[in-house]
Amino acid sequence: MRIGMGYDVHKLVENRKLILGGVEIPFDRGLLGHSDADVLIHAIMDSLLGAAALGDIGKHFPDTDEKYKGISSICLLEEVGNLLKQKNYEVINIDATIIAQKPKMAPHICQMIKNISAALEIPEDSINIKATTEEGLGFTGSGKGISSQSIALIEKRGK
Repeated sequence: MRIGMGYDVHKLVENRKLILGGVEIPFDRGLLGHSDADVLIHAIMDSLLGAAALGDIGKHFPDTDEKYKGISSICLLEEVGNLLKQKNYEVINIDATIIAQKPKMAPHICQMIKNISAALEIPEDSINIKATTEEGLGFTGSGKGISSQSIALIEKRGK
């Protein structure tokens, strides 16, 4: 069994959609990035890649490559899942946290779990997502950005 952790952060800006866990969340701003800037999925991908010692998302999906411009992070998560399968790894569980002052995440967490479960082809009860604020402190607390953390457990199957 192997464990990995991931972290991502993106700045909130006007004229962008807010996508988290593959869900478009109604909000007056969205996250700035080369892809759809889904910090939750990015943190999860890094935790999975880290557990398998396969580098990070920048190595596999560089922001200098135009083919990833505006791409859905759920599509990238599917690719990470395929990389793990090629190396005979099975995802045991994922535990992730979204750190944002606003908007409220609770109404969207069920759909985020469904999206991640489908992308990785793992049971929904293998995924836990929670959200927290920072009580108005720091860049997330002041509403300048959103961050996410993830930890994942994987297991090698066969040879």
